[in-house]
Amino acid sequence: MTPRAAFTREAPDVRRTALIEAAARVLAAKGVAGASVRTICAEAGVSAGLLRHYFDGVDALIAATYEATGARIDAALEAAVEAAGGDPRARLSAYLTASFAPPVLDPDLLATWLAFWSLVKVDAGVAAIHRRTYAGYRARLEELLAACDPSVDARLAAIGLTAVVDGLWLELCLDETVFTPAEAGAIAERLAASYLTPLPEGEGEF
Repeated sequence: MTPRAAFTREAPDVRRTALIEAAARVLAAKGVAGASVRTICAEAGVSAGLLRHYFDGVDALIAATYEATGARIDAALEAAVEAAGGDPRARLSAYLTASFAPPVLDPDLLATWLAFWSLVKVDAGVAAIHRRTYAGYRARLEELLAACDPSVDARLAAIGLTAVVDGLWLELCLDETVFTPAEAGAIAERLAASYLTPLPEGEGEF
């Protein structure tokens, strides 16, 4: 009886996670238009009524899926940073280039992410998650940049690097024949170096 009781306590979290994972797969395959309660629950192998037990409808589930997807990406990036050791430049490099390797570099993740992006301008909850997600990414990047060079304009550097990494990641997911992940990493590295290297007087001023 003891093992069964333990399983029962864990089951709600397991079922909630299963719904989130199913929603991510449906969003990747069918987009927002195809992410209905019935479709997601069928993908998760549960009854339609179970979704409303854990979420206030499909919009809340999609928002939770965005949050969970962002957390999964953050964990992958942090794992890369920790694996890089203690050198600040190596840690910055690891954070930048982890976006060009699995599990972040994934066409299915792109399809899911595009579905989230399509909701940012029309769903206040998703927009709030988007702001938190990207603010967190930039804040971590600012920390890593400042560790390399305390005099760097970390805010502007983080904005620029985030835009470049996002663009390179998007292009790699859409068409991997144009350039390689290693080349994407080299481009991001070169931009990072330009922020960390002092510019001649007058350059880079707004």
